[in-house]
Amino acid sequence: MSLVSYKYFMPTRVECGNGISEKTGELVKELGVTRVLIITDKGVRAANLLDGIEKSLLDVNVDYEIYDEVEPNPSAETIHRGVDYLKQHKSDAVLAVGGGSSIDTAKGIAAMATNPGHILEYEGVGKITNLPLPIIAIPTTAGTGSETTNSTIVTNKETSFKLAVISPHLFPNLAILDPVLTLGLPQEITAATGMDALTHAIESYTSKAANPVSQAFAMQAIKMIGENLTKSYFVGTDLVSRENMLVASMLAGVAFSQSRLGNVHAISHTLGGVFNIPHGIANAALLPFVMKFNLPACADKYKDIAIALGKDVSGLSTLKAAEKAIETVIEMNQSMNIPLNIKDLGVSLDYLPKLVEDSMRSGNVLINPRLTKPADIQSIIEKAYYGDLEESTEERKVLAHT
Repeated sequence: MSLVSYKYFMPTRVECGNGISEKTGELVKELGVTRVLIITDKGVRAANLLDGIEKSLLDVNVDYEIYDEVEPNPSAETIHRGVDYLKQHKSDAVLAVGGGSSIDTAKGIAAMATNPGHILEYEGVGKITNLPLPIIAIPTTAGTGSETTNSTIVTNKETSFKLAVISPHLFPNLAILDPVLTLGLPQEITAATGMDALTHAIESYTSKAANPVSQAFAMQAIKMIGENLTKSYFVGTDLVSRENMLVASMLAGVAFSQSRLGNVHAISHTLGGVFNIPHGIANAALLPFVMKFNLPACADKYKDIAIALGKDVSGLSTLKAAEKAIETVIEMNQSMNIPLNIKDLGVSLDYLPKLVEDSMRSGNVLINPRLTKPADIQSIIEKAYYGDLEESTEERKVLAHT
């Protein structure tokens, strides 16, 4: 990497350990919080994952209410209903317990409790001026890394568009990583969220905005995911692999909060907005196709990724070694029953013009390692729809000069 100017800022305090969520009350009270709003979804609540957290709050006399209206791909309406609920109960902090949707919803509620207007007006970078309420995040999946990022993703239901609100004020004050809370995850969620984390790490590592700090976090995340995801999936109850995945997800979040992402996320956010496809599974299915597209622009970095994923590339050219990274991602998807195309996720090409237009609206396209035009996005979506990973004649010519 050439010498470039960059900055690194990640103010989130991270507490990690087996059973540490049962100390949530003590950790929250250190922030000066007296009345917290727990933000979660009905599935987390039904699984009794809040029990130890609630007891810990009661033990230190921190009052709480629960807002459990979070849905996948959370909408602006859900956030603003949460703001009303928070103000009604006079909560002075938000505590997210769940996956990325819960944490993103909590960030939105915390920000809009102290800033005027509507959250859709804050799309983009740096528009939040007033400090949000304190944000505490307890992930129950090892995927989004939202507990250490500076962004929240919000769905505009009127336009079926998922937009990003990005601000240094959105970094949570505290992230509590307790692998015990992930032990009961169904296999399909373990797979989708784990590949989501891998996508974050790979896109961060290859981003045009990457720097030595973000790449160090991203590479460690890739290595840990390669070593632990399939064990988490096939064994499930192995606490060590669960903890390692939780840490890897967090590291990937730290990485992309500094570097942003790429075309996978530009397209997957669009698929989530139009078809309400869960974010992790959309990322997983798209990843091999975007990697194939990006190969001519970052073969050296894909070689690094192949090695981090445990592949022996000795004696191979840089291009052949890089292809091992793509092959490994495909193998991981196959082993965990993740579809090898987006047609099986419910995508319809009838919406192709909108999918292309909305994907190009994403700032992630600008920092994707390979220069990307609307026709490229269309080609990626079509190839992903049909599961076509074969190079065209034009692509073979490009690769021949890589």
